[in-house]
Amino acid sequence: MNFVLGIDGGGTSCRAALATGDGAVIGLAKSGAANIRTDLTGARTHIVEAARQAFIAAGQDPDLIPQTPAILGLAGANVGTYRQQLEAILPFSISRVETDAEIALEGAVGSGDGAMAILGTGTAYMARKGGTSRAIGGWGFQVGDQGSGARIGRDLLEQTLLAHDGVRPGSPLTDSMMATFRNNPEDVVEFTTNAKPGDFGGFAPKVFEHAQKGDSVANWIVDKAVVDVEASLGALDLSHDAPLCLLGGLAPLYAPRLSPRYQALLKAPLDDALGGAVQMAARIFAKAEAAR
Repeated sequence: MNFVLGIDGGGTSCRAALATGDGAVIGLAKSGAANIRTDLTGARTHIVEAARQAFIAAGQDPDLIPQTPAILGLAGANVGTYRQQLEAILPFSISRVETDAEIALEGAVGSGDGAMAILGTGTAYMARKGGTSRAIGGWGFQVGDQGSGARIGRDLLEQTLLAHDGVRPGSPLTDSMMATFRNNPEDVVEFTTNAKPGDFGGFAPKVFEHAQKGDSVANWIVDKAVVDVEASLGALDLSHDAPLCLLGGLAPLYAPRLSPRYQALLKAPLDDALGGAVQMAARIFAKAEAAR
């Protein structure tokens, strides 16, 4: 075994890292969304493309992909049979699909106790105590992902239409959103017809930006999201000395808004989710190789 692959796929993008058998990363690449529940076929395409580009970035031949084992931490892997369906159609020598939360926890705290929260297009939480892990959330945009970029973006569109109809007060943020859609509420509705979580999540940074300026609607949305995030953290029943790592694109925007209780637990992650996938791949596949 010359190489291992670590894959981190979510609702916005898919990242791949090619590493040597001992976990030293030699090539990185990125492609499109890879949530296997919302788009299994598209996710496979983006996963394979990210892997191919990682080989190229490392100066290696992508024809080696079928000889390379991979650990994949993917959004949507925690429900249904999507995990098994994907494993059956991937080109790697061994394909082991984990949840995105599992590789995120591995990257954040290593093999020890601690907790992490993924705060990005979606949200997911996981804590490990005494070697036992517990996951919360990650149920997807329609029925979960509270506090996620996708839900924040959806809430923004809802508040924009309520302001347009005069049901609730508007703000510079909702005015800006209406302008984005040519001041036509029907365009807002049409956008939602085919929009994926990542499309909604694209509006989240705009909400935080306006919240910093004191925008009333933006602060209402962000405050609601913070309450949702802290409710999930509370359900993890964290120890007072357990390291808590925030991951994902919205992590630095959430961190200063958390209550003192959780800010006191915050620690910088040892690595990100992609690093967690790589280290997991090196550990698992090296052990399997040694046992042969």
